[in-house]
Amino acid sequence: MNIGVVGVNHNLAPIKIRECVSFTDIQKIEAINFLLDKGIEEVIILSTCNRSEIYIQSKDVNEKIKIVENFYENFFNASNIKEYLFSKTNREAVEHIFNVTAGLDSIVLGEDQILGQVKDAHEFSMQLGASKKIFNKLFREAITTAKEIKNTTKISQQPLSISYIGVKFLEEKLGSLEGKNALVIGVGKMSKLTMKHLEEQKINNIYVSNRSHCKVEEIKSDYKNIIPIEYGDRYKIIKDVDIVISATASPHIVVKYDEMPKLNKKVYMMDIALPRDIDPKINELDNVEVYDIDNLKEIHDKNDEKRRKIAIGCQVIIDEKIHEFEEWLDSTHIDPTIESLNDKCVEIRKDTLDYIFRKVNLDSREQKIIDKMMTSALKRLIREPIINLKQIKDKGKREEYIKLVEELFEV
Repeated sequence: MNIGVVGVNHNLAPIKIRECVSFTDIQKIEAINFLLDKGIEEVIILSTCNRSEIYIQSKDVNEKIKIVENFYENFFNASNIKEYLFSKTNREAVEHIFNVTAGLDSIVLGEDQILGQVKDAHEFSMQLGASKKIFNKLFREAITTAKEIKNTTKISQQPLSISYIGVKFLEEKLGSLEGKNALVIGVGKMSKLTMKHLEEQKINNIYVSNRSHCKVEEIKSDYKNIIPIEYGDRYKIIKDVDIVISATASPHIVVKYDEMPKLNKKVYMMDIALPRDIDPKINELDNVEVYDIDNLKEIHDKNDEKRRKIAIGCQVIIDEKIHEFEEWLDSTHIDPTIESLNDKCVEIRKDTLDYIFRKVNLDSREQKIIDKMMTSALKRLIREPIINLKQIKDKGKREEYIKLVEELFEV
């Protein structure tokens, strides 16, 4: 197959390790270009709050895996990263891609957000020319299969996103969120989901702050009780709320220890960003408790038992799709032969037309007609052999036929 994946995720690495190897878009571009320059044929980088994974397609994939492992260590200047890295090749790597895309490898089993993140990662690489024939097929199949799983099994029917679990976690801490006040920092997808879940818990006011204040104003009409707050005023409002939830895409801390106000009542802070938004040192202050993604595992474990039972059935669907992908991938071995046959036809067509047009005086319209007829005739000549080659399942027999075709046609 020549397909591999290297990275860290929530299964093996704590949050302090994951946030060290989180990619910005600029870093993705640098990384992809670096790996392509190393002879890797296709590269896709998936970087989320719970995983940083590099997918590769290349000859000598085991050797290229080592290049990616060294890349992680050098690019992020993380000398201890290798003890947290995992790697998979060929069928295991393909199975991993399908499981990740369907949300079966997420903290929240079957969660929906990862599907969009995989799709975005694939499109990002396509724009850079780093996802080509093999990965385009593989990732499109993984995305289509994930959608099929969600539609047929309803594994995502229960709202168990990180945002939902974070809100439920805070609800357990306070007993109830009804009538409470919250500060939400950020207006991305996770923040919007957070506000939706807060409204469902009949929260009083939701103060919303974002570095780009105009984005807060844009979403104000979508929620009942949003109060926009200037980004510079976020510390002032903390003393007036009961909970703070931060989910920005900032690569830096956005709630700093040194700028925290003195609190006269208990405030619970939930950091669902990665890299983390809230300085962990704030936990040392009086009347404040700070939690992050890793603290949500306990609630997750209670909520996903039903999803795990459903996931057993999902694996049957995935196995079938992987088998179909393997058959498609196997059939691509005849692609060079097909290309050579087409090149041979182009050569014959060009030589024949050049001879005809030298010997016969034809106008432009007549030349085009003969050109089309010649092209069609040559395609008919090779169409049936190509179709028959593709339909041969026996690998040894197919290789034998490919060799025979190449010898007979001298391609």
